[in-house]
Amino acid sequence: MAVAILFVTAISLYQEIKSSKAIQSLRQLVQPGVMVIREGKEQEISIEELVPDDIMLLEEGMKIPADAVILQANDLNLNEAVITGESLPVDKNEADGNSKLYQGTLITRGQCIARVTATGNNSVLGKIGKQVAGYESPKTLLQLQINKFVRMLALFGLIAFLAIFIVNYLHYSLFATSLLFALTLAMSAVPEEIPVAFSSFMALGAYKMSKLGIISRQPQVIENLGAVSVICLDKTGTITENKMKLKVIYDFAEDVLTDMDSDSPVFIKDILRYAVLASESNPFDPMEKAIWEAYRFHTLAKEQNAMKMVYEYPLEGRPPMMTHVYEGGSGKVIAAKGAAERIIAACKLDSDISSKVMKQVQNLAGKGYRVIGVANAYHAEVELPASQDDFKWQFKGLLALYDPLKKNIPDVLKKLAAAKIDIRLLTGDYPETAIHIANEAGISNPLKCIKGEDVMGMKEEELREEIKRSFVFARMFPDAKLKVINALKANGEIVAMTGDGVNDAPALKAADIGIAMGSNGTDTAKQVSELVLTDDNLEKIVSAVREGRKIYTNLVKAIRYIIAIHIPIILTASLPVILGWAYPNIFTPVHVIFLELIMGPTCSVFFEREPVEDTIMLSAPRNAKEGLFTFNELLISIIQGLFITAGVLSLYYIFMQKGRSIEETRNIVFTTLILSNVFLTFASRSFTKNIYYTSRYKNKLAPVIVLVSVVFLLLLHFAAPVRELFALAPITGKEFSISFMVAFASVMWFELYKSVFRKAKA
Repeated sequence: MAVAILFVTAISLYQEIKSSKAIQSLRQLVQPGVMVIREGKEQEISIEELVPDDIMLLEEGMKIPADAVILQANDLNLNEAVITGESLPVDKNEADGNSKLYQGTLITRGQCIARVTATGNNSVLGKIGKQVAGYESPKTLLQLQINKFVRMLALFGLIAFLAIFIVNYLHYSLFATSLLFALTLAMSAVPEEIPVAFSSFMALGAYKMSKLGIISRQPQVIENLGAVSVICLDKTGTITENKMKLKVIYDFAEDVLTDMDSDSPVFIKDILRYAVLASESNPFDPMEKAIWEAYRFHTLAKEQNAMKMVYEYPLEGRPPMMTHVYEGGSGKVIAAKGAAERIIAACKLDSDISSKVMKQVQNLAGKGYRVIGVANAYHAEVELPASQDDFKWQFKGLLALYDPLKKNIPDVLKKLAAAKIDIRLLTGDYPETAIHIANEAGISNPLKCIKGEDVMGMKEEELREEIKRSFVFARMFPDAKLKVINALKANGEIVAMTGDGVNDAPALKAADIGIAMGSNGTDTAKQVSELVLTDDNLEKIVSAVREGRKIYTNLVKAIRYIIAIHIPIILTASLPVILGWAYPNIFTPVHVIFLELIMGPTCSVFFEREPVEDTIMLSAPRNAKEGLFTFNELLISIIQGLFITAGVLSLYYIFMQKGRSIEETRNIVFTTLILSNVFLTFASRSFTKNIYYTSRYKNKLAPVIVLVSVVFLLLLHFAAPVRELFALAPITGKEFSISFMVAFASVMWFELYKSVFRKAKA
């Protein structure tokens, strides 16, 4: 018994260690890096390698990895709520008293070069003990369901233990013997394989997904993947290439549209000049990079570098706008860019002209372009206005940039639609642009579009109804995205959200599964998400959903197998005692432990490696709020167990009544149970397809299980030391055949049931 118990423990321990190693590997994969300057060269290192006096290059979307002091800043804005509790972002620069950066704070805009002053526990965040590593995630719904189920069976085992102990003690009046037989039943009743199977399936599943380029920050999120019913897609960088190119310029003064692919007239340089002046000198944003690229191509690109920026108004407002102020002789040169309607409003154009310009905006947006407005001003006074809207703006024109749809997006969305998953597009672009992209991507009902301001104006109940029939959302900002996600969840949907920017972070965090882009995504997006796609390929989402459904389905197979095989073990150990049979205790702990040795690896290794069924991505997602099983599924597993029990107990009773010895009876019972277990393993490979189909499933462990079972049965019947260990006596070949046929019939009726069930459904 001691050796066997150690063996069982070793199997469970092996699975736990394997799971832990898988989780550790995942953590290493999602650890963010930081760009530093060492020995005059830029290089990326892990955060753990940072030391004081390292020079870091930090940009928008990053979390500060260590305490530091700013050496040079460009339009830098941080959220320091994790340190100060203040939710409003603060501006930072290299000036004394405003140059300190703290670990854990978030860069919401701009970039900087900073020198590390403290790391790890020596940082301010480390000293106040707010390390993320100390956070324990709450248990998931499936974990709670499994724990509840195991507790119920454990309670049953405890009650059965007491009952068997009392009955045996009244019969034998021997405490030790009664305790031993009661423990045998208790061991057979407690399904300790279920928690082991759960942790193994989730950890190993997450590790396998990492090999496909899908990094799971929390292995337990795998259980929700199979239940995802809605995926909300950000546009830029998610379904588009995030490689913007300036395509068209509209010059307001000349009232001319210029295609940038053709020979461009001289006057577009003036618009490009102010667009560049309103951009960062070393841009992070793809749109600003595209503006700079066009400017350098059409000009000598020296003017902007020659001018000194003295002030900048940050990107703000709904819709947003940003302004840069430069020294310009006796006054100041002002340049602004932003959402076209905001720039038009700031320029105070009269209604007719404004309508004319907005028609150009809508025309360009309808072609899928991202449209921004450009304006300039000259300010002679010393004091600058408090608001950037208060300059005397002159409208210069429009820039239309194109970010092409990724080539595989229509195919990806078709696969998700086939899996009965709804798609929503949430973008900050104009409605016309959103509609164009949605139509090109193949999103349902693309012509109906709701704007972010409309979302914020709706009551919760109104929005919950509206999002059932609306699939395209434009002019969305973080609060509006968050409200849509929460409304979908309130409707009972399991929501996945994709994104790559800081503005996506609230929605990514609120979604049941946040999915960040690994190549172009910000550190903030990655750190609040549950999944990271290493190469930004949305095809990986299809793979992730398929893997999530497969893991959940295989876990249910394993648990249903565990339930079905535990029933005959429990009843064979208990009913003869209760009914007062001549051989009341057919099993000793050695037999039960051996059966546990078979069941443990079967459920946590064999079923975990089962292949995905070909129809798994054609069915609707499961309802995550339902229990682990439906009543009918649980009933079938119980009936399977009862059929095996009936076969085993029938042979048990017949051999006992014929006067065969307890050792012979034990042999026929034990052999029948082992054979039933083998047949049940293969019958449990599918709930709907019979063995004719499942025999074609590619699982390398299938022949291993058959071979090991055959070898053990040969040893059990022909090796005297093995028989003695299990207290068995030889049986004839005819009796073995009877045992085989009874085991086969006790299990394989389910194959006939599946065939009939399939025909009935068809």
